Parts: sequence; structure tokens; C-alpha cells
Amino acid sequence: MSQAGLNLKYLRKLRGWTQEEFANKVGIKRSLVGAYEEERADPRLDVLEIIADMFKLSLDELFLKDLSNESGSYLMKRRRQKMMAAEERNVIHFVPVKAAAGYLAGYADAEFIDELNTFTLPMLAGGNYRAFEIIGDSMLPTPSGSIIVGEKVNGLDDIKNNNAYIVVSKHEGIVYKRIVRNPKQKGKLNLVSDNPSYQPYLVNAEDVVELWAAQVVIGKVASQQRWDVNSLANLVSNLQDQVSTLKKKMN
Repeated sequence: MSQAGLNLKYLRKLRGWTQEEFANKVGIKRSLVGAYEEERADPRLDVLEIIADMFKLSLDELFLKDLSNESGSYLMKRRRQKMMAAEERNVIHFVPVKAAAGYLAGYADAEFIDELNTFTLPMLAGGNYRAFEIIGDSMLPTPSGSIIVGEKVNGLDDIKNNNAYIVVSKHEGIVYKRIVRNPKQKGKLNLVSDNPSYQPYLVNAEDVVELWAAQVVIGKVASQQRWDVNSLANLVSNLQDQVSTLKKKMN
């Protein structure tokens, strides 16, 4: 007997989706989801192919395996195997701008992370890396649309002063900034842009859920920023003013 209908119900609930949300993701009517889950109808092959790809399963697994057996131990075993293989190959998960909102909710969810696209970089040895797409000109000359590959920072004590980080926080979302530590501002992180047109600002350390130390910047050649002599002179002048302002605040 086919397990497909029951497996669809299990997979949907595993992700916390309503029948309506699941139907929208698969591209079918909600009533069909109900019919499949209640085994009043057999899922079409094209629907099963979409779901199999979505959950990285084979059609045989959808049809024949009881995925809910032993509280999902089958899927958990597959996930562990996949994560171990990823660690061995140093796979880097990529968070595009369009996935930023979902990342804030799912950064600690292995299921969500598994769905992100991945790539590898041979120059990076062992470590826990993740890539983020950045938009905006606050970190010029790093252009908008660049991809920042960061290495996971385990705690605030490991922050290196004035280095660039991907900062994931509850209220600011995902930002790419330099972190300037000030002993007088306990419990705060001072985020500074490379573009002096943007003013530094503070975030509460307790709001930060992840930190990734920037290691590699990937960008299109055509989009890289070019500076003339006057622009560089203005940049240096603005940076000097900004440093002076920061020193006054720290004193």
C-alpha cells in the first residue's frame, strides 16, 4: 500500500505549514492536499516529483517508506548523513537577499538551512562558513550585490576590533558592518560602515543571534566600484572626521 498521502501530511506538519501554505508551495489546490492526506485520492506523479525535490527524497521513499516511523528517525538519519558529508566537503550555504527574512526565523533550523543553495571554495580550509548577499552602498567600495563569505564566530568575546562581520540580529536583520568595541559601552556593539556617508549605530549585544567574520568577498567584475583621486581624498577626509568623532565618544 502506498505511503504517499500519509508521508505528505507528515512532511507538511514537520515544516509547520498549513494545507493552504503547502498547496501554494507545490502549486495545487488546498482541497487536493486534504484529499491526498486523507487518502481519498492518490497524489499525481508531477506533484510527487515536486515534493521529492523539495525534501530531497526519492519517489520510492515517498511511496514506500513510512517517514514518520520512530518519530522521524529515518529523515533524521538522512539529515545527519547529509550534514556529515557537507562538513567533509566544506560546503558553504548561501543566503540570498530574498531569503533574508526567512533566515531570521530559520537560522537555527537544520531543515531550513538544508534547502539553501550551496557551493565550495577550495581556498577555505576546515571551518563553519556561510555566504550572504548584501545590497546597498554602505560598505563601498564593496559593491551592492556582492556575496560575503563569513566564518562562524562562537561568541562576542571572539570579535576582533574594527574587523568586518555579517551581523544577524533580531531587530536589524542581516547587515554587513565593521564592529568597533568600546569598553564603556557594555552590552552594545558599535556597527560602522566603510562608506563614511553612513553614521555608526549601536545594537544590543543580546539581540545578536549570529556573527560571521568576513573572509571572502565575491562580486561581478563589471560592478566593482572605481574611485578617482578626488573621491579618495574625500573618503580619507570623511574617515578622519569619523574616527575623531568616535574617539571623542570613547573618551
